[in-house]
Amino acid sequence: MKLDRRGFLAAGAAAALLRPGVAQAVSPLNLGADAADRGIVFGSAFDREIFDDTAYAALLRAQCRIGSLENSLKFDWLKPTGNVADFSASDRLVDFAVESGIRPRGTALIWNDWLPDWLKWTTVLERRSIMEKHIDEVVGRYAGRVQSWDVVNEPFFPPHGIDGGYRKGLWLDAMGPDYIIHAFKRAAAADPKAQLVLNEAFCEQDDELGKSIRPLLLNEVKRLQDAGVKLDAIGFEAHLRPELPYDDQAFVAYVAEIAALGVDVMITELDVNDSHMPDDEAERDAQVAARVHDFLGAVLQVPRVTTVITWHLSDRYSWYRGADWYADQVRAGGGTPGRPVRSHLYDDQLQPKAAAFAARDALKASGPH
Repeated sequence: MKLDRRGFLAAGAAAALLRPGVAQAVSPLNLGADAADRGIVFGSAFDREIFDDTAYAALLRAQCRIGSLENSLKFDWLKPTGNVADFSASDRLVDFAVESGIRPRGTALIWNDWLPDWLKWTTVLERRSIMEKHIDEVVGRYAGRVQSWDVVNEPFFPPHGIDGGYRKGLWLDAMGPDYIIHAFKRAAAADPKAQLVLNEAFCEQDDELGKSIRPLLLNEVKRLQDAGVKLDAIGFEAHLRPELPYDDQAFVAYVAEIAALGVDVMITELDVNDSHMPDDEAERDAQVAARVHDFLGAVLQVPRVTTVITWHLSDRYSWYRGADWYADQVRAGGGTPGRPVRSHLYDDQLQPKAAAFAARDALKASGPH
């Protein structure tokens, strides 16, 4: 049943009454268990903040069964100055996840964005060798521990004007679209048991961009399967933007079409961009919660949606926080730049907001997966 704004506000008020103190990561919820009851794995992104923020680390342990390393396994973070990786941070993060009972995931193993400057000065032949070495050493190092990889991230971006709608970048320049096939085959060889995922953005949007990417991604799944690639799942980021057109049932139909190809589906980076919502925090919290509830309630209709991962569990570590582009979006939406972000399930004090209860309700209402 769809909850109204008053219901979400009441849930938020109830959560506030349960606060034992701002430094404690205590929650009346167990999202990981509620999801597991339906055959769904719930978790969140995290990264180096857990080294110092013990309360946030405790919250992650309590709520999550899977965790995406937000940055520390990305190419530019591992190899910012040359082709020698520094695994010191990622080793600690993987250890934390394994010891906490959280399945670690690697994000953006190969991505055409955010590559270090030194890679730009390599030749095409060198770049292919660099990619092979990178996949071999990174996936191989964590074989049996990092259980899931976004092998290729965001392969499509039609506004770049590349044939086939591919996202431009150094890997595409070096190998053409077959860099995707090559990356998956190399990852499968480095760890045959790992879950290999093709991750994409924008598809939940019912605007020109979202609708242009959907058929490209569908055809790419077929192309990889025809090439004999081990492709276990498709990841949809789901950085929800309620100010843009959306049609949850149309997206569900598309997700079902993807699933019908024999792959699992993951929601990999869930949050709600609150930039165009009112400054009033209670009103914003209600709108964020309603969007979380409606989106998850819709997409979890597809039995092969196996995983829901938030892009950080708390506003404390939101990627929107302090971003110039987010401040511009707030300004464009008539809000006050610099206001606190309210885009995630838990607030800055690590307490559950209405959105957390909305996610719980959507998970518990789901059928078996």
